[in-house]
Formats: sequence, C-alpha cells, structure tokens
Amino acid sequence: MKKIVFSVLFIFLLAANCYAVEYSLEDLYKIALERSERIKISEEDLFIAQKGKDKAVAALMPKLSGFGSYTKYTEDKYSSSNTLIQPDDSKSWGVRLDQSFSLSGREITAFSISKGNIEKNRFDLHAAKEEYLLSVSASYYEVLRAKKALDIAKANVERLTKHRDAASIRLKVGEVTKTALLRAEAELSGAQSEEIKAKNALELAKAVLARIVGIARDFVLKDPEHLGVDNLLSPEPDLVTASCQPEPMNCFKTIALSERVELKGLELQKKIGQEQVKYTQGSYWPTLSIEGVYSRKDEDPAASTLNKESAYGGLKISIPIFEGGLRDAEVKEAEAKQRQAALFYEDKKKSIDIEVESAYLDLITQKGIMEKFGAQLTFAEDNYKAVSKQFEFGLANSIDVMDANTLLVTAERQLSDAKYSYQLSGLKLKRSIGTLLKAINSTKSTVVSQKIEDK
Repeated sequence: MKKIVFSVLFIFLLAANCYAVEYSLEDLYKIALERSERIKISEEDLFIAQKGKDKAVAALMPKLSGFGSYTKYTEDKYSSSNTLIQPDDSKSWGVRLDQSFSLSGREITAFSISKGNIEKNRFDLHAAKEEYLLSVSASYYEVLRAKKALDIAKANVERLTKHRDAASIRLKVGEVTKTALLRAEAELSGAQSEEIKAKNALELAKAVLARIVGIARDFVLKDPEHLGVDNLLSPEPDLVTASCQPEPMNCFKTIALSERVELKGLELQKKIGQEQVKYTQGSYWPTLSIEGVYSRKDEDPAASTLNKESAYGGLKISIPIFEGGLRDAEVKEAEAKQRQAALFYEDKKKSIDIEVESAYLDLITQKGIMEKFGAQLTFAEDNYKAVSKQFEFGLANSIDVMDANTLLVTAERQLSDAKYSYQLSGLKLKRSIGTLLKAINSTKSTVVSQKIEDK
C-alpha cells in the first residue's frame, strides 16, 4: 500500500514539474504591471489628482441649496389692538443660489494647478513603472544567474566524480598513491557542498522574483538566448545611431534630459510652484459673494402683515485687512516651495548626468569583461580536456587535474556572471536615459507581429 501511495505522489510531483508555468521576460513585465502594489499606489495617486481637478471645477460652479423650518409655539399671542404678534405655529422653506469668488481669480489658478498635478502624477506613474520593471529585470537575471550557477555546480560534481572514480581505479593498480584519491574525494565533497548552496540560492532567487511579480514559485523561465526574438536582449539602446557614434555618452545625456519623466515632472512642479505663489497672493484680494434666494412662509393663524412669498438677490464683498500675519506667512511658504522645486530640478539633472555616465561605462565594462571571460573559458575547457587525457595516460597528476578543473569552474562562473550583468547593464542604460518603457512596449508589438507572421 505504501508503495502505491509513494508511486502516486511521485507521478503527481512529476506531472506538476512537467506543467510548471513558463515565463519570458515580457510575460513577467505584463504580469508585474497588472499585479504590482507599487504601480497601483501610483495609479491611485493619479486618480486622486483627477478628483482634485473635479474639486477645482466645483469651486467655479454656483452652489444651490434648499432650506426649511417649522416652529411650534406654546400659544398664539395678540397685542392690545388685537394684532397677532405670535402665531400658534410657523413654517418656512426656500432655495438659495450662492456664488463666491476672489477678485484675483484664485479659483481659476487652483483649476490650473489641479491640471498640472494630474500631468505630474502621470509622469510619476511612468517613472514608477520604469523603476519597477528594472527591478523585475534584475530579479529575472538573478534567477537565470542562479540557475546557471547550479548547472555549473552539477557539471563540476560530475567531472570530479569521474576523476574520483578514475583515481580509485588507478590506485588499485598501483599507478597513483592514496593521496591522489583523498584529494579527489576532498574536491568532490567541496563541489557537492557548492551544489547545495547553488540549489538554495536558486530557490531564494525564485522566491524573490515570485514576490516582486506576484506569481507562484513553481515556474520556469525562458532563457533569452532561446527566445528566437531579439527583444530587449541587445543591450545597446536603439538610439545608438550614427549621430551618437562620435560621442555616445554626451548623446545619451542629451537624450536623458529630454526623455526622463522625472525631469519633466520636476519642471512641471516648478510651474505649479509659480501658480501656487500666485494662488496664495490672491488671499490679499477682496472676495465677492453673490446670492439669490426664494422663500415662502406660512403661519397659523396668519397675521395680516405676513409676507408669504419673497425672492431677492444680494451682493456682498469681503475685504481682508488684518489676519495676524497669516497671509504673509503663507505667501513666503509658497515662495520657498517654489525655490525648492527649482533646486530639486537642478539636483536631479546632475544626478541623471552621473547616472547615465555610470550606466554607459558599466555597459562598456561588462561587454569587455564578457569577451575576455569568453576567451578564458575556451582556453580553460581545452586545458581541462588536455590535462584529463594526460592524467589517463599517467602524464599528469591529480593536482594538475584539480587545478585545471578549478580554472574551468571559475571561468564558467565568471562568464555567466558577466553575461547576465551585461544584459542587465543594457536595461539600466535604457532606464537612465528614460527609454526603458518605450523599449518594452515596442518589444511587445514586435513579439505580437512575429507571432502573427508565424501563424
């Protein structure tokens, strides 16, 4: 019975692994944008800004209200000349139309500010998406890096197992000493421990990616080398054109100044700051109020002088004279915030300049490193094959094989790290110049069109 249960569980686990969901980087982007709490928070900020515009519009519209009252007196009263001075009960109702506005046009300024806030929040949402997608990319490549590290560790265990077996056979026939076998056993144990570490590192990387994107941990990633579509995998941005070739770094910096939404948002914030100062200064101006009222009143018993129905209009002006320095403080506060916005803008420009330079130099560095590590891996593979053959024929000792294997493993790991760092550095450069989201959207269009052509 136990064998049947274990067999069923084994088949179930096998089927579960066979049907693990497979994701490409584009798939992860799409899911992340749909499920990310950070993106939804930014979307709510945009929604709040849109409602702020509605509130500003409401301030420009007149207010219509209704009113009514009923009063019950203890008794009706008459004067000495038999004139009613207090009825038994009284009822009144009516409607009121009010409109109040500052002669400085503060309400119109507030409406202009609300429109600017909407546009700024759109920029903030765009920036949040780019930053979030870059973190998804980093986690995606980290999983691929960990998976490659595990493959390297497994291959290393296989090589050392074969070498250990070969050393054991040669020990039996007296071709090597026992120290050669012990060295092989020690190296194999170390490789097995590295394999365990690699497995745990892969599980952790997958857990982090699953948390960031919002997917189940049981997934498989499509390696970009096998996608068949050259999407984001060309690290050099598409903007590397002939016009950028003489001085690409300066070209990228120029593009960043025009494309980075953070700068657009801060530039808009400067304009909003100016409007805010204008709005605050409007508090010095008089406020004009207009009202129109229709009312009706009934009494029981009714006095002969009772005015049952009336309609009237009114005009009122309020002139601020002294408020304890409140308006002056508010104006100076708004001016300080305006200066802050200008300083934030200049500071961000300098930060982006360094960010672009760092990303570009990192891309060039990773490209050069990857090419050198590629050549190193070729030499290390040839060296290991040669030393292994020599060991089989007694022309090399166990230490030579271990050294050759260590060199091979190191070269494989370094090349793997450099390859994924190179891919990620390309995305970082696109993020630094503000074209990452555009590149992702254009990639989606390319993938869809290619799928249609394949069909």
